[in-house]
Amino acid sequence: MRVEVINTGSELLLGQVINTNVSHLGQKLLSLGLKIERQTAVPDGGIIKTILAEAIKRSDIIIITGGLGPTPDDISKEMTAELLALELEEDVQILEKIRKRIESNGSKMRNINSKQAMIPSGAVALTNNNGTAPGIYLKQSISGRKFHIFLLPGPPRELNEMFTDSVEPILKKIIIHNDGSLIECKNLFFSGLGESELASRIDDVLDLNDPQVEYGYCIKPGGIIFRCIGENSAVLDAEKRVTESLKDYYLGDGINSIQEFIVKTLLLMRETVSVAESCTGGLISSLITDVPGASGVFNIGHITYSNAFKNRVLDVPNSLLQAHGAVSREVVISMAEGSLMKSHSNHAIAVTGIAGPSGGCPNKPVGTVFIGLASKGEETLVLKKIFETDRISFKEKVSMCALSLLRQRLCSLS
Repeated sequence: MRVEVINTGSELLLGQVINTNVSHLGQKLLSLGLKIERQTAVPDGGIIKTILAEAIKRSDIIIITGGLGPTPDDISKEMTAELLALELEEDVQILEKIRKRIESNGSKMRNINSKQAMIPSGAVALTNNNGTAPGIYLKQSISGRKFHIFLLPGPPRELNEMFTDSVEPILKKIIIHNDGSLIECKNLFFSGLGESELASRIDDVLDLNDPQVEYGYCIKPGGIIFRCIGENSAVLDAEKRVTESLKDYYLGDGINSIQEFIVKTLLLMRETVSVAESCTGGLISSLITDVPGASGVFNIGHITYSNAFKNRVLDVPNSLLQAHGAVSREVVISMAEGSLMKSHSNHAIAVTGIAGPSGGCPNKPVGTVFIGLASKGEETLVLKKIFETDRISFKEKVSMCALSLLRQRLCSLS
C-alpha cells in the first residue's frame, strides 16, 4: 500500500519549527509493515488542496498533519472537504468538549474555537486528549479507486497519542483487508568499519540491484546502520548473509548507537563501567547515561580536568604527571586503573588529551589524545590518537573512539 504524508504549516518552511512528525510517523508506520513513499511540506493556504488532489491519485493512505487549529490559517480540514465536495457539520458533543477544556484552563470559549467542532460529512472524529482539535478519518472512493485520509493535529504531543490510540487500530483493519504484502525492515548496526569499507564488503555479499529489497546506509554515533526494506523473505536472506559475513563488526538489529550496544551488553553481562575524563569534560558519561537502563551499569563519572584533581580524585601520582605530563600513556593508565579501583566497576574508561587550539608542542601536537581502558582481570589497553579538528569535534571523536575500545573488549569477553 502506498502511504503519503503531507505536513502543513508555513512555520515548517520558515525554519521556525522542526518537523519531527514525519520521523515519528515513519517509525510507527514501519512497525505496521507500511512505508512512507512520499512526504511533502507545504505552507498554509490553498496549496494544501492542490497537493491533496495529486496525492489521492497515487496513494492509498494519505496522512495530513497540521492546520486543524482555530485560527484563519488553519484550513486543512476546509480544503479537504472542498476537494471532496463534503459538507462541514457541527458536532455538538465535540463542541461541548472543546468548551469544557478551554474553560477548565480558566479561559473563555470564543466563536473562533467553534470551527474545530466542524466535521466533514461521513468522517470519523478522532479523540484528542491533549488539545482542542479532533483528528479526522475519511474513507473515500473516486472512479472506483479507494483511499483513506487522516487529518491529524500538528503539535507532536497531540499527534503522537492520537496516532497510537486512534489511527493505528484503523490502519490495522485496513491492512487486514489489503491483498498486498507488507514490507519487512531490518536496521543492522555495524561498528569498526568506515562507510566506504562497509559498503564495499556488503557489495561482495549481496546483489544490490535486487528489486525486492531497498538498501541504504545511515551514519550513527560510533557506527553505521545498513538498512534493508522489502519483501519479507528477501530481507531476511540479506540479513543472514550480511551478518554472517561481517559478524566481527555486527552489533545488532535496532541498535542506534554504540553506547546503546554497550549499555545493553553490560546489562546482559551484569557488569558495570566507570569513566575518568579530562579532555572530553563529561561527554562520555553523558553519552552512556543518555541510554535507558544506564543506571543499571554506570557507576560514576570522574571529570578530572586539572592535574591536582587527577591526583586527588584518581590517585594519579604527581611524579607521573611531572615526568610524563598529563597527556601521556602513563597517566591515562593510572587514571583508568584509579577509576576502576575507586568505583569497584568491572571496566573503566579514561581519556586525556589536548583539544586545542593551543597547548600543543612538537611531540604532542594539538589533537593528541591517550585513551585507556582498564578491566578487572584484564590487561589495561591504551590507544594514542591525533584528531586534527576543532574542540567540539575533537571531544566527539575521542568519545566515540573510547566507547569503541570498550565495545571491542566486551565483544571479546562475551
